[in-house]
Amino acid sequence: MSRSFEKQALTYPMYGGTALEPPAEWELLRKECPVARVTLPSGDEAVLLTRYDDVRQVLSDPRFAAVLDSEDAARIADDETGGVFNTDMARFIPQQGESHQRWRPMVGQWFTVTRMAALRPGIEAMAEHLVDEMVAHGGPADLRTHLAFPLPVWVICGLLGVPEADRDRFSHWSDALLNLTRYTQEEVDTAQDEYVDYMAAHVVAKREAPGDDLLGALIEAVEPDGHRMSERELVCTGQSLLIAGHETTANMIGKTVALLLADRRRWERLLADPSLVRPAVEEALRIDADPGIGIPRYLTERTEVGDTVLPAGTTVLCSMGAANRDEGTFDAADEMRLDRQPNTHLAFGVGPHACLGRALARVELQTVLDVLLRRLPSLELAVAAEDLRRLEGLAVGGLREVPVRW
Repeated sequence: MSRSFEKQALTYPMYGGTALEPPAEWELLRKECPVARVTLPSGDEAVLLTRYDDVRQVLSDPRFAAVLDSEDAARIADDETGGVFNTDMARFIPQQGESHQRWRPMVGQWFTVTRMAALRPGIEAMAEHLVDEMVAHGGPADLRTHLAFPLPVWVICGLLGVPEADRDRFSHWSDALLNLTRYTQEEVDTAQDEYVDYMAAHVVAKREAPGDDLLGALIEAVEPDGHRMSERELVCTGQSLLIAGHETTANMIGKTVALLLADRRRWERLLADPSLVRPAVEEALRIDADPGIGIPRYLTERTEVGDTVLPAGTTVLCSMGAANRDEGTFDAADEMRLDRQPNTHLAFGVGPHACLGRALARVELQTVLDVLLRRLPSLELAVAAEDLRRLEGLAVGGLREVPVRW
């Protein structure tokens, strides 16, 4: 028998009492209404999934569209288009079928565990340099400004061969495309147009003088059947990687350090046993209380999820944050256990659209912790954990600043 929906749609996204606490609704929804109606910032309605098995089911199913371009799909943001999930950037990157199966390996071969591990010495050197600058600046200092933001920008700029000096420009463009409530449609359109023009010019420059970077390689790549990426695919691929490669990782670096310092016994334990850095990173990813809006899917056919039958045309939001605290999958799910094993969290998604950059994100997070533990063992939050402020309105969650001293 199908469960009925919550009678009144909940406002989404929802937040915890503090920036590091999960929304109280997550636990209630998992127990009583795991397939719930929610109202998005756009005013459109969607269905929210909060249980681990349900989220994994939908994300693993290749039939469901990752782009919300159908007329009856819900818009996420409160502008006319609905934000980043409805832009040309989302539409022109192949999302399904043979074209997606062709595109993903072409890009994914640059993000293998082996390739990303080879970047570790360079990432470590940059982290050391940024810590030097933060120390010279003096405490208290904002870890986000001095380390969490510039490090992933430097890394992704190197991978794509774009000038790091332009980081403020594409940071603004990314913010406009990822924000759910702050920008007007005109501002979003302007940011999208400027971002596309910037990346198109970069692709042209790379075509004339290919470099030893990802975009240069994609321009030159030819499949056995003679297929090459189109100009539009190259531009949108570069744009999406630039957004994902700095915004999400910068936010996660800040949240990881904040989580570890919020209860300083965690930091002390890593100091005593640095081998726990890797599982600690996985646990921070799992227990993240504000991972963002979640992953949307458009159901192209009638589907049963969590004992509820959803009609074709339903827009579903998969909450990885809520799923990662499901007691049915994780013992003591609300506890941060630095040595949790196994840890099959869904922070990077799962299935055909699992995050391409997960190996890179892991290397950056692990390296930052290694450097901070070695260089600044006395590191601590410069404000009470409950006074940390979240970034409001972003499709990906983060902290406005991470004040620290040492």
